[in-house]
Amino acid sequence: MPVAIISAMYPVAEQVGASRIVKAVSIPHPCGDPGLPSEIDARVRREIVETALKAIHSEVKQPTLFYPNITVSA
Repeated sequence: MPVAIISAMYPVAEQVGASRIVKAVSIPHPCGDPGLPSEIDARVRREIVETALKAIHSEVKQPTLFYPNITVSA
């Protein structure tokens, strides 16, 4: 069963052999930024989760880093 890890420490995830790694926002808040307005934070969280779902459906042969398309504009 394919899995994806969401991590701000993606070099560590690569070193331990995770196959699908989604770049997170930060260590204490991997799937969002509580400093952002709630509407923008929700969009950031959604993009990270959607990227993780795309990663799960992707064929990979080695550790692969997936970048969410996050652009923040207030």
